[in-house]
Amino acid sequence: MLDFFNENNYHYVIPVNYMGLFKKGVKQVMKTGILLRFLALVVFVSSSAAFADSDDLVIYSGRSDKFIKPAIDAFTHDTGIKVILHSANSTALLNKLRIEGKRTQADLYVSNDAGNLQLGSNLGLFEALVPEIVTVIPPNLRAPDNTWVGLSARARVLVVNTAQDRTDFVHSVFDLADPRLHGRLGITNSSNESFIAGATVYMELAGVDATRKWLALMKTNTDGQVFNKHSKIVAAVAAGKLDIGLVNHYYIYRHLAKSPDAPIKILLPDQGADGMGVAWNVAGVAISKYSKKKKQAERLVRFLVSEQGQKIFANVNFEYPTRSDVETDPAIPPVSSYKVADVPMAELAFQRNATIDLLEEVGMP
Repeated sequence: MLDFFNENNYHYVIPVNYMGLFKKGVKQVMKTGILLRFLALVVFVSSSAAFADSDDLVIYSGRSDKFIKPAIDAFTHDTGIKVILHSANSTALLNKLRIEGKRTQADLYVSNDAGNLQLGSNLGLFEALVPEIVTVIPPNLRAPDNTWVGLSARARVLVVNTAQDRTDFVHSVFDLADPRLHGRLGITNSSNESFIAGATVYMELAGVDATRKWLALMKTNTDGQVFNKHSKIVAAVAAGKLDIGLVNHYYIYRHLAKSPDAPIKILLPDQGADGMGVAWNVAGVAISKYSKKKKQAERLVRFLVSEQGQKIFANVNFEYPTRSDVETDPAIPPVSSYKVADVPMAELAFQRNATIDLLEEVGMP
């Protein structure tokens, strides 16, 4: 998928089979019939919400059901309020919210990426949350105006095969550009939201030129062969097909939970006094500006940021709860044990266009 804004600040996601048409003249293509086909695609994305009962809460969810459903089921058990999960790509669902406007049936929007959440805020699609609900979450993990709040966090880390020593020199994500890793490095495709978010953090802290060079050399190291899922990178490293990969931390621990003897370990990059720290991103939730069930929606958000809700994210997903007073799963490194990059989550949206432009400039696969 390719996503971008047109001259009217409208955010689009284009199917891969159209991408070649965008390499030369994106704006011109969007003025053709392809735009109509694209809009039809977005509107078509899953129609389960249309069949929701009037008392049910409807969530446009950009998270896989297995990551969000345990918390939703617990909420329904405690309150009796039924919830319909309308699941698809986070960016596509944000476009759907924009297109539907007042006609939307969505009461809440869940994204696995802070960038999309802040974009929704910028577009005026969300209702400001009551301060007493969201102040349990640190300010850098929610919107400046409280129109969205982070629910769980993930760290951009390196998974390393422990049966080899060819990667002993790697201490930073920028070391992934070293030619010694040619053919031994795994990364996702550049349309992956975590890849975009991570690149944004690196661009903010290391600068555009350094990030451009890093991307170009990583592209060379992968020979253009990238993965569509982090789990596949971890599996390839565990099998010895690759030496190292750039992934979200929890994929390592999910693999180890199933295969505890797998020859892999986590490497927390960019530490020390001069290190920029590990890039973070959050999954989060917002209430639709046009929801007719805002009180019920507030109850759900209140539950998701409660200790009970946060423990579910920590225990089920190996993610970091965004509440600092809720313990992480003991298998993963505690936040206090490493340096986190000092970039507020909202910044992932403010700089998203610049990041996507850079990825396109380098020609990242």
